[in-house]
Formats: sequence, structure tokens, C-alpha cells
Amino acid sequence: MSARALPLLFLNLGGEMLYILDQRLRAQSIPGEKARKVMNDIITTMFNKKFMEELFKPQELYSKKALRTVYDRLAHASIMRLNQASMDKLYDLMTMAFKYQVLLCPRPKDILLVTFNHLDAIKDFIHDSPGILNQVDETFRQLIETYSCLSAGEFQLIRQTLLIFFQDMHIRVSIFLKDKVQNSNGRFVLPISGPVPWGTEVPGLIRTFNRNGDEVKRTEFITDGNYVTPQREGSFDLYGDRVLKLGTNMYSVSRPVETHMSASSKNLASHAKDNIAPNPLAKEELNFLARLLGGLEIKKPGGSETGFRLNLFTTDEEEEHAALTRPEELSYKVINIEATQEPGRRAELSRILGELEVAEPRPASSGKGEDLLALMDGL
Repeated sequence: MSARALPLLFLNLGGEMLYILDQRLRAQSIPGEKARKVMNDIITTMFNKKFMEELFKPQELYSKKALRTVYDRLAHASIMRLNQASMDKLYDLMTMAFKYQVLLCPRPKDILLVTFNHLDAIKDFIHDSPGILNQVDETFRQLIETYSCLSAGEFQLIRQTLLIFFQDMHIRVSIFLKDKVQNSNGRFVLPISGPVPWGTEVPGLIRTFNRNGDEVKRTEFITDGNYVTPQREGSFDLYGDRVLKLGTNMYSVSRPVETHMSASSKNLASHAKDNIAPNPLAKEELNFLARLLGGLEIKKPGGSETGFRLNLFTTDEEEEHAALTRPEELSYKVINIEATQEPGRRAELSRILGELEVAEPRPASSGKGEDLLALMDGL
């Protein structure tokens, strides 16, 4: 397992979350000022300097529930609120999108280009806030400094670590199903055509060498795929053409997105507790959560600001039904962390979580243009 996978996992999932929120804010014609505030607040929290410092420290991935808690706090970094079922659905969309991108990366190193695509798009979400832009650029520099010197083998280990994290997730997403890149069982379809990885040759030729290293024979064969040589390598600099399209915004064209539990995911539900519950390293996981959550700055509505609910379902009834039918083992309502040996650390985490707790906005406070129950219609 790689100790360098966590920053890439967090940044890419966060980028997918911002894609979804941005698309629905625009589709529902939310006033520009309110929409920009939501995006800016989340981006500011996501790229908080102290938070990034903790994130980039070498460390192994932790349980899905622990990481999910961080995204739950991040999604509530502004005046927007999500119910449990909507947050589950948002997280499903995020995780399946990044899983698809990791699977289709031509080279393990290209995961870095996917990350850069997300950060490039995040910068485009920022308006009239040079301070937030500087936060994102600083993270860019940290990524370049941390990952530019890694070998191909180290990137392969990062990719393997990420795929292990995603291996039991088979949520069906309507966009992927319509584009025929996902099967009905929730597993992705890997293409057998297109550009080959940079630095490699199009398959179709076998070279035979003697013991001295001299080529003595060439044999051509026909492949089932239509492969092409890439024109150039994507840029790994702060600015440049990434060439690779994985990690760009697939919600730029408005279309409804639905998620469904696949049969394989339901069958795995009985085993999910073993996969996602904290392991004997619960003490380290608790320390991890305390450090990360301590770095997040959650803003509460103040003054004339009123919070609003965000619903990823067409109606409240659909949201309630989703909450009731989702397998308990695959929900993220509670994090069970055994930390009886560290009462001081447990108290610290409780204090942090208490400070981050945000009350649900009262229905009476929602006025015209503020009640966004239908914000995620069609998702």
C-alpha cells in the first residue's frame, strides 16, 4: 500500500463533488452571488493550508467511513445542507467517477494529470477571489514537488492502492450506462482501442532478439483494437495542456444522473462491515480524523445569511425512500472507532466534531430563491 495515495484520492473526489454542485446550481438558475458563495466557501475549506499540510504527510488510506466523514464536513462548509440520503448519493457519484478515471488511466503516472484536470477546473470556478486562487496554486506546487520525482513503480503502487480502495464499489450511474462504459452489474467496460500510453508503441509487431541483443526477426500480427500513437505527452507543469481528458467535467452538458445499487453491491453488503469498519489500527485512524477535522474551518451562516437544504433527488419522498432502502452496511451514518485506550484523544475528537456541528435550518427561514429542495433535480 502506498503512503502517497491519500492527497490524490481527496483532491480528485473533491473535484468531482464540485462538478456536481456547479452543474446543478447553474441548471436551477440559483442567483449568481449565492452560487459563488457556496463554491468559494467549499473551495476555501478544501484547500485550507493547515488541512493540506496534514493531507500531504505520508500516511496510508483509512476506512471509507473515516474519509466519508471528511467529505460530509466539507460539503457543509457553506450555507448549504444535505440530508443523509442526498449525501450518500453525492458520494456515490464522486467515487464512481474517480474509480472510472483511475481504471482508464493509460499509465499509472497519468493519475497526476487527472488530478491536474480537476484542479484546473476548480480554478475556473473561482471568481474575484485571488486569495482562493493562491490556495489552489499552492496545492498545485505541492503536488508537483511531491510526485514529480516518483518512479513508474511508485505510481503503479499508488494506482493499485486506489483500486483496492474502490474494488467493492459497483454503483450504477446513468451517464456511464448511457455511454455504454458501464455494465448493468456496475462494472466498467475497458476500451480496446484509442491512444496507447505515452512512450509505448502501437501493438502489432513482435521483435525477436538473439543472446547478443541483436534483432534477428520481425513478425507482424493483427489486433482486435484500433490503436493510435498519442501526439504528445500531457503537461505536468502548473499551466499547460494536459492532453488527457479524464478528470474533466462530465457534467458540463446538462443531463439527468441517477445512481442505483447493483446486485453485486447488494450481495457484498453482508461483508461490507468487514471491509469498511475500522480495523485494529483504529487508534491511528482516530488521530488521522482529529488532525484532518481540526484543520477544516466550517463557516456557519451569520447575519442575514440563511442556510438552505440541497436535495439530490427529484422529491423528498424519493430521498426518504432511498434512505430506507439503502443497505445499512453501505450507509455512512456512524463511524465506529474503538479508542478506549486514548480518552484524551477521544475527547479531542468529540470537541472538534462539536465545534463543526451545524444545526438544520428552520423551514421558516427559507424564502424565495433560498429553498433549494429541487437543486439537484435529475441527479
